[in-house]
Amino acid sequence: MSYFTELKRAMTWLGEHPKSIFLGQAVAEKGTGMTASFDEVPRHKLLELPVAEDMQMGMSIGLSLAGDLPISIYPRWNFLLLATNQLVLHLDKLPLYSDYRPKVIIRTAVATPEPLDPGPQHLGDFSIPFRMMLSTVKVVMLGKTGEIFPAYYDAVHDTRSTLLVEYTALYNTED
Repeated sequence: MSYFTELKRAMTWLGEHPKSIFLGQAVAEKGTGMTASFDEVPRHKLLELPVAEDMQMGMSIGLSLAGDLPISIYPRWNFLLLATNQLVLHLDKLPLYSDYRPKVIIRTAVATPEPLDPGPQHLGDFSIPFRMMLSTVKVVMLGKTGEIFPAYYDAVHDTRSTLLVEYTALYNTED
Protein backbone atom coordinates (compact mmCIF):
# COMPACT_ATOMS: atom_id res chain seq x y z
CA MET A 1 0.00 0.00 0.00
CA SER A 2 1.33 3.46 -0.88
CA TYR A 3 1.78 6.32 1.55
CA PHE A 4 -0.90 8.35 -0.25
CA THR A 5 -3.33 5.42 -0.39
CA GLU A 6 -3.01 5.09 3.36
CA LEU A 7 -3.69 8.82 3.81
CA LYS A 8 -6.81 8.41 1.67
CA ARG A 9 -7.90 5.41 3.76
CA ALA A 10 -7.49 7.45 6.94
CA MET A 11 -9.52 10.36 5.48
CA THR A 12 -12.27 7.98 4.32
CA TRP A 13 -12.42 6.46 7.81
CA LEU A 14 -12.53 9.91 9.43
CA GLY A 15 -15.31 10.86 7.03
CA GLU A 16 -17.44 8.09 8.55
CA HIS A 17 -17.20 9.63 12.03
CA PRO A 18 -20.59 11.19 12.82
CA LYS A 19 -19.05 14.43 14.13
CA SER A 20 -16.24 14.92 11.58
CA ILE A 21 -15.97 18.00 9.39
CA PHE A 22 -13.02 18.75 7.11
CA LEU A 23 -12.09 22.37 6.56
CA GLY A 24 -9.41 24.22 4.67
CA GLN A 25 -8.22 25.06 1.20
CA ALA A 26 -8.60 22.49 -1.60
CA VAL A 27 -10.67 20.04 0.43
CA ALA A 28 -13.81 20.26 -1.72
CA GLU A 29 -12.16 21.73 -4.83
CA LYS A 30 -9.01 20.73 -6.68
CA GLY A 31 -5.84 22.56 -5.83
CA THR A 32 -3.21 20.60 -3.89
CA GLY A 33 -1.61 17.18 -3.74
CA MET A 34 -3.86 16.41 -0.75
CA THR A 35 -7.16 17.02 -2.57
CA ALA A 36 -7.57 13.49 -3.95
CA SER A 37 -7.29 12.06 -0.43
CA PHE A 38 -10.80 13.44 0.26
CA ASP A 39 -12.44 11.69 -2.73
CA GLU A 40 -14.34 9.20 -0.54
CA VAL A 41 -15.31 11.70 2.17
CA PRO A 42 -19.00 12.66 1.97
CA ARG A 43 -19.23 15.98 0.14
CA HIS A 44 -21.36 17.61 2.86
CA LYS A 45 -18.46 17.14 5.31
CA LEU A 46 -16.02 19.17 3.19
CA LEU A 47 -15.96 22.87 4.00
CA GLU A 48 -13.92 24.81 1.44
CA LEU A 49 -12.42 27.97 2.94
CA PRO A 50 -10.62 30.99 1.53
CA VAL A 51 -6.97 31.50 2.33
CA ALA A 52 -7.45 32.71 5.91
CA GLU A 53 -5.40 30.35 8.03
CA ASP A 54 -5.79 32.06 11.41
CA MET A 55 -9.56 32.26 10.93
CA GLN A 56 -9.60 28.57 9.92
CA MET A 57 -7.92 27.50 13.18
CA GLY A 58 -10.28 29.74 15.15
CA MET A 59 -13.24 28.13 13.38
CA SER A 60 -11.78 24.69 14.13
CA ILE A 61 -11.54 25.51 17.83
CA GLY A 62 -15.12 26.81 17.84
CA LEU A 63 -16.44 23.74 16.01
CA SER A 64 -14.66 21.53 18.53
CA LEU A 65 -16.13 23.40 21.48
CA ALA A 66 -19.58 22.98 19.87
CA GLY A 67 -19.09 19.18 19.83
CA ASP A 68 -17.84 18.57 16.29
CA LEU A 69 -14.60 16.81 15.32
CA PRO A 70 -12.85 19.27 12.98
CA ILE A 71 -10.09 18.02 10.71
CA SER A 72 -8.29 21.23 9.81
CA ILE A 73 -6.28 20.97 6.60
CA TYR A 74 -3.19 23.06 5.90
CA PRO A 75 -1.58 21.80 2.66
CA ARG A 76 1.88 22.96 3.74
CA TRP A 77 3.56 23.80 7.02
CA ASN A 78 4.17 27.31 5.74
CA PHE A 79 0.40 27.93 5.64
CA LEU A 80 0.00 26.59 9.16
CA LEU A 81 2.56 29.15 10.34
CA LEU A 82 -0.10 31.79 9.66
CA ALA A 83 -2.37 30.11 12.21
CA THR A 84 0.28 30.04 14.95
CA ASN A 85 -1.65 32.56 17.06
CA GLN A 86 -4.73 30.35 17.30
CA LEU A 87 -2.75 27.09 17.52
CA VAL A 88 -0.20 28.06 20.17
CA LEU A 89 -2.06 30.68 22.21
CA HIS A 90 -5.58 29.26 22.10
CA LEU A 91 -5.96 25.61 21.06
CA ASP A 92 -2.89 24.55 23.01
CA LYS A 93 -3.42 26.76 26.07
CA LEU A 94 -7.20 26.52 26.67
CA PRO A 95 -6.83 23.25 28.65
CA LEU A 96 -4.21 24.89 30.87
CA TYR A 97 -6.36 27.78 32.12
CA SER A 98 -9.95 26.62 31.67
CA ASP A 99 -12.26 23.64 31.70
CA TYR A 100 -12.41 23.68 27.87
CA ARG A 101 -10.81 20.73 26.11
CA PRO A 102 -10.98 21.49 22.39
CA LYS A 103 -10.11 18.57 20.17
CA VAL A 104 -8.94 19.39 16.68
CA ILE A 105 -7.12 17.11 14.26
CA ILE A 106 -4.71 19.19 12.18
CA ARG A 107 -3.24 17.84 8.97
CA THR A 108 -0.26 19.50 7.31
CA ALA A 109 2.56 18.50 4.98
CA VAL A 110 6.20 19.14 4.31
CA ALA A 111 6.54 20.06 0.64
CA THR A 112 9.28 18.85 -1.66
CA PRO A 113 11.15 20.74 -4.39
CA GLU A 114 10.57 17.83 -6.81
CA PRO A 115 9.06 17.57 -9.39
CA LEU A 116 8.03 21.25 -9.22
CA ASP A 117 9.81 23.54 -6.78
CA PRO A 118 7.19 25.65 -4.95
CA GLY A 119 9.86 28.11 -3.84
CA PRO A 120 11.50 28.82 -0.50
CA GLN A 121 8.33 30.33 0.99
CA HIS A 122 6.61 26.93 0.67
CA LEU A 123 9.37 24.59 1.81
CA GLY A 124 10.05 23.79 5.43
CA ASP A 125 9.45 21.37 8.25
CA PHE A 126 8.63 23.12 11.51
CA SER A 127 7.64 19.99 13.44
CA ILE A 128 10.40 20.13 16.04
CA PRO A 129 10.01 23.83 16.93
CA PHE A 130 6.24 23.37 17.25
CA ARG A 131 6.70 20.30 19.39
CA MET A 132 8.72 22.55 21.69
CA MET A 133 6.04 25.29 21.70
CA LEU A 134 3.00 23.07 22.21
CA SER A 135 2.25 21.59 25.61
CA THR A 136 -1.18 20.01 25.12
CA VAL A 137 -1.33 19.48 21.34
CA LYS A 138 0.40 16.29 20.26
CA VAL A 139 2.69 16.54 17.18
CA VAL A 140 3.06 13.34 15.12
CA MET A 141 5.50 13.09 12.21
CA LEU A 142 4.34 10.48 9.69
CA GLY A 143 7.61 9.17 8.26
CA LYS A 144 6.33 5.73 7.23
CA THR A 145 3.21 4.39 5.57
CA GLY A 146 2.47 2.04 8.46
CA GLU A 147 2.30 4.96 10.91
CA ILE A 148 -0.51 6.82 9.13
CA PHE A 149 -3.71 4.98 10.00
CA PRO A 150 -2.71 4.21 13.61
CA ALA A 151 -1.82 7.88 14.13
CA TYR A 152 -5.23 9.06 12.91
CA TYR A 153 -6.95 6.35 14.95
CA ASP A 154 -5.07 7.56 18.05
CA ALA A 155 -5.91 11.19 17.22
CA VAL A 156 -9.62 10.39 17.22
CA HIS A 157 -9.43 8.46 20.50
CA ASP A 158 -6.99 10.74 22.34
CA THR A 159 -8.46 13.46 24.54
CA ARG A 160 -5.95 15.98 23.16
CA SER A 161 -5.73 17.79 19.84
CA THR A 162 -3.25 16.30 17.39
CA LEU A 163 -1.11 17.82 14.64
CA LEU A 164 -0.18 15.22 12.01
CA VAL A 165 2.70 16.02 9.66
CA GLU A 166 3.02 14.16 6.37
CA TYR A 167 5.74 14.27 3.75
CA THR A 168 4.74 14.87 0.12
CA ALA A 169 8.01 13.30 -1.05
CA LEU A 170 6.60 9.98 0.23
CA TYR A 171 3.19 10.18 -1.51
CA ASN A 172 4.16 7.68 -4.23
CA THR A 173 6.26 5.38 -2.05
CA GLU A 174 5.41 2.03 -0.54
CA ASP A 175 6.87 0.34 2.52
